[in-house]
Amino acid sequence: MLVFELHLPHTHSLKEKRAVITPILEGARRRHRVAVAEVDHQDTWQRATLAFATVSGEEHMAKAVLDEVDRFVWSFPEVDVVESRVRWMEDD
Repeated sequence: MLVFELHLPHTHSLKEKRAVITPILEGARRRHRVAVAEVDHQDTWQRATLAFATVSGEEHMAKAVLDEVDRFVWSFPEVDVVESRVRWMEDD
């Protein structure tokens, strides 16, 4: 799972916020076939926490998908990435 803490400096309403983050979420879902969600700060105009998850039988495949999603999110000039982190879950 890849989680981003974002600052949206030019949004001044929840409607504007949705207009910025929806293309990121839907684009990642469509292009990279990942599960996506806004997981925190839903009621805050200029902050968003977005999570992207993928499942794979091989770690290098999951890493490659998350690396592509990482580059995709960074490509949006309307958001400032404050933090990004990867969390791994393994089945024992």
